[in-house]
Amino acid sequence: MTRKILSTLALAFATSVIAFAAQAAEVKNIVIVHGALADGSGWRKATDILTDRGFNVTIVQQPITSLADDVAATQRVLDLQDGPTLLVGHSYGGIVITEAGHDDKVAGLVYVAAFQPDKGESLLSLASSKPASGMSIRETKDGKFLYIDPVAFPNDFAADLPKDETAFLARSQVFAAKEAFSAKAGEPAWKNKRSWAIVATEDRSINPELERDMAKRAGSAVTEIKASHAVFASQPEKVADVIDAAAKALSE
Repeated sequence: MTRKILSTLALAFATSVIAFAAQAAEVKNIVIVHGALADGSGWRKATDILTDRGFNVTIVQQPITSLADDVAATQRVLDLQDGPTLLVGHSYGGIVITEAGHDDKVAGLVYVAAFQPDKGESLLSLASSKPASGMSIRETKDGKFLYIDPVAFPNDFAADLPKDETAFLARSQVFAAKEAFSAKAGEPAWKNKRSWAIVATEDRSINPELERDMAKRAGSAVTEIKASHAVFASQPEKVADVIDAAAKALSE
């Protein structure tokens, strides 16, 4: 009996040591989930900065047809990662990483001007709780998808980017299914994973006060950056610094 107890204790100790070693492994993989009404190309500058610093960066190009579809697209990219991964989400992408972040490979979460839902909340319910100053969302003729009025896009989405860049973003925006915006989140990964949040103080797409409230509730380490909703493109160095710091903190 004593031998069996000792064997059980030894196995438990070995398992805990392995688990600790996995948690403490260096985080070199970054997976980025872009927001709605845009695609991953806007992350080029931040990606180049992080790649130059030695990170393996992958961007999920999710369809934004439903929350389930977008979580599945993110999961497919996570499956390709070798080792612990930092999951980053912008805007609607924050809802996606809150769901996909339960994956064992995910070491932590970074929310970039993003929604951080609790269980039962949706993008629409959160956005309506503290409306943003930009009110340029339109429905497609079939009533199934949403987009930003191209005329209002520069001011509401990326006011601190050059006009030619915002004009292109307006023309290339990825329409979002209304179903994705109304989908209710499940149990949030931020309750069990460390998280960081960037508040874009000049954001007209998500109320900065809402960003602060969600980050506080989640216990995220907060960095405020004076920037538009497109903070990842207008302030790529500062955004990369937060992601870099989060990866290093998870590697300690």
